[in-house]
Amino acid sequence: MASPRTVTIVVLSVALGLFFVFMGTIKLTPRLSRDAYNEMKRAYKSYVRALPMLKKMGVSSILLRKSIGALEVACGIVMTLVPGRPKDVANFLLLLLVLAVLFFHQLVGDPLKRYAHALVFGILLTCRLLIARQPEEQPPEKRILSVNGDEQPLIHEAAPEKGKMKVS
Repeated sequence: MASPRTVTIVVLSVALGLFFVFMGTIKLTPRLSRDAYNEMKRAYKSYVRALPMLKKMGVSSILLRKSIGALEVACGIVMTLVPGRPKDVANFLLLLLVLAVLFFHQLVGDPLKRYAHALVFGILLTCRLLIARQPEEQPPEKRILSVNGDEQPLIHEAAPEKGKMKVS
């Protein structure tokens, strides 16, 4: 049976991955929701207006929106389908992306209700990354030393832990 840690990581990975695939798709195409797509277009125009440095670098609102949307879709697919280390890399990239989006929302002065979802998903991404990076707890191995045919536990295991008394 899978450990609770493994179940938590898998559930968070799939849920977060599907969410970011959905949100990235909304940024890329109006097929899912024309209203949400138009709202994204408007929001990214305000982000570029608030950061004139982006204009000077040649980054338009369309390029910014499509780049972020494509990155969300790609990382969401990795979070959902790919096992192992790439999932942690995708998690980290999405966390950086969420931080950038929170910065954009603060920059243009959006109210909390406009970016509360980014805060929640940023916290979920952080939790998933922390849980995934914790080492798996292994049960201690019983090592036995054979001396003259008698089996005895190794000395460091037979001795009580430092600061604790062994009661028989």
